[in-house]
Amino acid sequence: MNYHKFDVVIVGAGGAGLMSAMQLAHNSSIAVISKLYPTRSHTGAAQGGVAAALGNQEEDHWKWHMFDTVKGGDYLTDQDAAEVLAREAIDAVYDLEHWGLPFNRTPDGKIDQRRFGGHTRNFGEGPVRRSCYAADRTGHMILQTMYQQSVKNQVNFFNEYMMLDVLFNDGQACGVVAMNLRDTSIHVFHAKAIVFATGGYGRAWRITSNALACTGDGMAVAYRRGIPLEDMEMYQFHPTGLYKVGILLSEAARGEGAYLLNSEGERFCIRYAPTMQELAPRDMVSRFIYQEVAEGRGIDGKDYVYLSVAHLGKERIDEKLPDITDFARTYLGVEPYYEPVPIQPTAHYAMGGIPTDIEGRVVVDEQNTVMPGFYAAGEVACVSVHGANRLGTNSLVDLIVFGRRAGKHIASKWLPEADYAPLPNDPDGRAREQVESLLGRTRGEGQDAIRKELRDMMMDKVGVIRSEQSLTEARAKLVELRERYDGVRLMDTSHTFNTELMEVIELGNLLDCAEATIAGALARRESRGGHYRNDYEARDDVNFLRHTLAYHTDQVGEPELRYKPVVITEFQPKERKY
Repeated sequence: MNYHKFDVVIVGAGGAGLMSAMQLAHNSSIAVISKLYPTRSHTGAAQGGVAAALGNQEEDHWKWHMFDTVKGGDYLTDQDAAEVLAREAIDAVYDLEHWGLPFNRTPDGKIDQRRFGGHTRNFGEGPVRRSCYAADRTGHMILQTMYQQSVKNQVNFFNEYMMLDVLFNDGQACGVVAMNLRDTSIHVFHAKAIVFATGGYGRAWRITSNALACTGDGMAVAYRRGIPLEDMEMYQFHPTGLYKVGILLSEAARGEGAYLLNSEGERFCIRYAPTMQELAPRDMVSRFIYQEVAEGRGIDGKDYVYLSVAHLGKERIDEKLPDITDFARTYLGVEPYYEPVPIQPTAHYAMGGIPTDIEGRVVVDEQNTVMPGFYAAGEVACVSVHGANRLGTNSLVDLIVFGRRAGKHIASKWLPEADYAPLPNDPDGRAREQVESLLGRTRGEGQDAIRKELRDMMMDKVGVIRSEQSLTEARAKLVELRERYDGVRLMDTSHTFNTELMEVIELGNLLDCAEATIAGALARRESRGGHYRNDYEARDDVNFLRHTLAYHTDQVGEPELRYKPVVITEFQPKERKY
């Protein structure tokens, strides 16, 4: 057995993982495990900014940010988490500035800020400039800055190691098992604390903004080990993905004044959201586009509309939106200086995930019982700061605020008193069996058809609009795909950089995440945030103002569902108008 021992093991080298590591690097031994080289983590794809009520451009308050987060989440947001996010975003952004992140600047040298969807002044009166940004590559800058700081502080990186299992013993998390992609060797990492920061699972859908690596690894591994997944039915579609490609065109464009047009040349968002218009929350704008297409106002009768930035002028586009306009040129052959860009909603972000408290500690039931030594932060986690719909720029805030809190809690509260729980017997047995079974199988179908059918099914049946019929069909299809997956065969049985092996393991993780998503969506007979049922179009606070917890069972397609209440501290649920 390849054995490693550290105080803390962090799985995932994106924003949340590196922010956690930065809180721990000075006084403990840290290992960061990543199946990618760290600067290829998906945080680098975030474009538009990071929200914080600095008030550098106009008056702003953290409580306004808290309110917007709760309202944007369609009141499924836990309000204690929203308060933490809004209050601590300010210090976390200044941490990034002090580490050298090259934010855009105002003429007097302060961090520049711009508008973003759903962020308002004075509890909804109108848009406010709250997004701190570095052109349209803010996530890239955060990732580069924190990786440099981590290297400077001698964090240990295990790059191109894929996590396969998490270990518990004596009622405590005690390690993870990972495969070295170079030679398929299995490695056991023994630790006092484990942090999952493995990101989302957008590759379950056909049209997605997510990188190939976003396959729900942390969620699926925890799920199979008895940890519930919370609110998985709440999945966000970003309204402006490049047509057919899915690559994101940041909300920063609309924050700078870009607008959406239908086939009649109409700025249709004004009809749906008179105050916020194109800057209404993402779930709403995605449905506006869906409605325009359904009523025959898609461009050329197809399933897309236009995003227009040409009126902003070449100088402003080049200064504020260089990357996203280049995407339009590269992938669609469209010149945004002069032409509108075809866009459609793209699968973007998981509001659900592994349930945690506001310290980042993983909880395992309706009573929020903590699993000692196990933490999660970022998109893999559900502290439920996003509720049923995440506001733009709140993802990067989530990473830095709750990654920071998890690291600080481990450093100050857990490590001083914790000891290593002993590893269970045969700690790498399950992972070794998984790998050997796949490499040794000589019969069965390949993975490609299963992957394609999963993505098509999720896009068509579990997309922007859902129904009892579509979700029931999706569940039946999932059962079929899981049965076929259990007999999948590899074409490549080598042990050196076997990317097909990695992809097949990832496909199994996507199937598990899809199972929890479909089950939660079927049971939630209402429309709220990113979960829209055209057979139950109203929000139902009497029966469904609650969080879904999905537990893995032996019956494929039928996880056990339990529920827990939403934390409401200050803002009572109201009608969501923009």
